[in-house]
Amino acid sequence: MWFLPKPYENYAQTYADQFSDKRDIFEPIKHPKWYEIVAEDFEEKGLKIGTVNMEKTAKIEGLHQGLHVKEVKFQPVAKKIKWSDLFPVWINEKYPEQQKCPEIPLPRFEEFQDLNVVVANVPCPQEATKMGFMDVFRLQVNLIVANLLVTSSQSNQDVGKEVYAVFLGSCGPMDEIFRCEDLLLHDNNTWIYKPDFGRLKQKLQMPVGSCQLARPIWKTGQEFGLNKNASKNIVHHQPREAYVTVLHSSEDYLCGAIILGQSIINSKTKKDMILLADSSISFKSLKALRNAGWKIKKIERIKSPNAEKDAYNEYNYSKLRIWQLTEYDKVMFIDSDLLVLKNLDEFFLYPQLSAAENSRHLFNSGVMLIEPSKCKFETMMEKRLTIVSYNGGDQGFLNEIFRWWHRWPTKANFLKDFSNIDIGGPDHQYPKDTHAMHFLGVKPWMCYRDYDCNWDIEDYQRFASDSAHAKWWQVFDSMPKNLKRFCVFTHDMEERAIIFRRIAKDGNYSDGHWKIKVKDPRRKMHDIP
Repeated sequence: MWFLPKPYENYAQTYADQFSDKRDIFEPIKHPKWYEIVAEDFEEKGLKIGTVNMEKTAKIEGLHQGLHVKEVKFQPVAKKIKWSDLFPVWINEKYPEQQKCPEIPLPRFEEFQDLNVVVANVPCPQEATKMGFMDVFRLQVNLIVANLLVTSSQSNQDVGKEVYAVFLGSCGPMDEIFRCEDLLLHDNNTWIYKPDFGRLKQKLQMPVGSCQLARPIWKTGQEFGLNKNASKNIVHHQPREAYVTVLHSSEDYLCGAIILGQSIINSKTKKDMILLADSSISFKSLKALRNAGWKIKKIERIKSPNAEKDAYNEYNYSKLRIWQLTEYDKVMFIDSDLLVLKNLDEFFLYPQLSAAENSRHLFNSGVMLIEPSKCKFETMMEKRLTIVSYNGGDQGFLNEIFRWWHRWPTKANFLKDFSNIDIGGPDHQYPKDTHAMHFLGVKPWMCYRDYDCNWDIEDYQRFASDSAHAKWWQVFDSMPKNLKRFCVFTHDMEERAIIFRRIAKDGNYSDGHWKIKVKDPRRKMHDIP
């Protein structure tokens, strides 16, 4: 039904009565479809509209000129600022206060506290198809809209009122900021959102990019935007949160998942522990995983479209199923080749997607905080067929989906890589503040207990660390005996270790680990030089 704003209804009727014999002369104004939807909540008290990046603010196509429309003026971000400035290769974590982000100008939001609708024209650069959506001006417009929504929703005059966002343009809003659950309508080049302001506010607390470390935003019990001064009669929502890992395609990482579970338990967390497993994991192994503290959920694995057949990452897209855990508000994914050394619960105080850096401008998907979502999962299932992962696996794909992400310190996911000579010294000692250790290279359960066998492989020596290796086995020793037997030293593992040990001896590797007398009680073969 098309309709006019209240102030004009009487005028329209009078006009129509004067020309009762020529009623076809009068035609009600046909407002755009988005106006029909949002105006229903404001028909009696009027509608206040703020416009962002609209060339003709007072003449939004299809709207009657009697509406209250306010242009949100702002200074466009400098063209010299590139996406790479927001997501640099490296930042100085040792002195984070010295790390600055480029300035993205924002308007004075206190001047716009009474809006009911924010209408924005979304920039869509010509290079959008080529460069994805790595456009700084587009980010600026999205951040302005998000801030206007939160500011108006929290105005003292009308706390908790509804505020809508309308995006116009072929590129649409940024999925990383505006959740698909909050989408009311998508019709061609129009998107209408009714946001969850608590979650939106979380994202606005983050830096404009990974050019600075992300900051924890609310204390426990206030993660969803509750004001710390809110009435004591308000029942705070206790967030539903869990740690999650995935096993698929084989049981090669079964031991790693059991040890990971033990390390999470050792950290004294009270969060749930969920393990997603496909049909390749036997009943016997599933029972062991339950005994290790994991709650098991069965899944069907997902093939990685860009991975080669029988490659290690052929079914790594199975990790995307963590977005189906919608019984939780947030989950922290942890790969099963990691070890938790210190409690990670504090990292739940961040929004999606938060992670530590990997290399270049990318994040490492081995530890990441996500917010489960049915529609987000469905969207990724569609996009996986068209978006090419740089490494054929989930990490490359997720870095395409979440271009705007939040940087954790490396202690949240320390990659056991000592190629940087400033880290660890010649003995490759891991940093003492490490919260989670990511075991790159040959995994500890595939090595002798006596030392990290990455020392015996020339190309892998950068991954070697006896201190990290010993820490992993320390957690192994803390496990019940009935679980230790799932960390067997298979014939293939031992044969490979012997081969590389001989190569190290023949090459007279300077680290000298090949000289160590192996005493690992798991070994079956004794032909060790």
